[in-house]
Amino acid sequence: MAKKPDTACGVIVIDKHEGVTSFRIISILKKMFDMPNVGHTGTLDPLATGVLPVLLGRAVKACDYVMAQDKRYTAELKLGLTTDTEDITGEVLTTCPDIPDADRVREVISSFVGEIMQTPPMYSAIKVGGQKLVDIAREGGEVDRKPRPVTIHSIDAEQISADTWRLDVACSKGTYIRTLCSDIGRELGCGGVMSALRRTETGSFSLDDAYTIEELEKMSFEERLTLPLPVESLFEHMRAVQLPKFFANLYLAGAPLMQKKVRINVPAGEKVRVKYGNVFLGVGIGAEDKESAPILKAEKLFYLGKVE
Repeated sequence: MAKKPDTACGVIVIDKHEGVTSFRIISILKKMFDMPNVGHTGTLDPLATGVLPVLLGRAVKACDYVMAQDKRYTAELKLGLTTDTEDITGEVLTTCPDIPDADRVREVISSFVGEIMQTPPMYSAIKVGGQKLVDIAREGGEVDRKPRPVTIHSIDAEQISADTWRLDVACSKGTYIRTLCSDIGRELGCGGVMSALRRTETGSFSLDDAYTIEELEKMSFEERLTLPLPVESLFEHMRAVQLPKFFANLYLAGAPLMQKKVRINVPAGEKVRVKYGNVFLGVGIGAEDKESAPILKAEKLFYLGKVE
């Protein structure tokens, strides 16, 4: 049986609502766009809301690139307790009525800016031995997790009640805001949990680009098909290089290109958007052949067939 063609290709940014999993959002969009090839770019917990870029059709091949981008969140940190999940939904483990003063809280929060070591929480989708940590935790188990480096680019903090602070956090991929809140609380000596979370940016995508599921439900199928942003929008942070028609088709066939012949200069290791006119072909990377001559290799292709 022939595979059903995709109805769309590109990225649509969803403003995820509270109380649903990211997987549930994908299931909804598969039905809305009448296509099976749909994927998200980084899980948001049911408690969390906000920016969830969703890839449609061939764009799912870009998942790893989007997940590697920086993120921005607005979170609420509630001091004076700890839970097994590091957020407000978990089982309370400890409480502490002795909340440090505002100056001390700001001092500790500021100390987390920069590269820090963070231990992933048990209630996370990370796999150990083929099993998700969250599944192990739900069965009452626990495994050793190695701390890993993440970068907190900035934190703006505002006190909104005696024990609660609003944090605006810009961070690298792989940062757990729940764990950041827990670590801040531990450093303060009173404990802390994340009581709310909203992702406001992923890479170049923000809430300004996002649609709610409710908004999409009110649209016709034809209206929805006009919404996805082109695949190339995922790579606008990379510089573009142009190829002549002959070399564009060689590139699409997977052949490495001698940079001297196509008159480009891409240092080894640099990733670029590869184009033929206005057509986005894919992501290329600079490299060297056996004779140390600069070449351009295809890292990921997004255009099917040949250019005409």
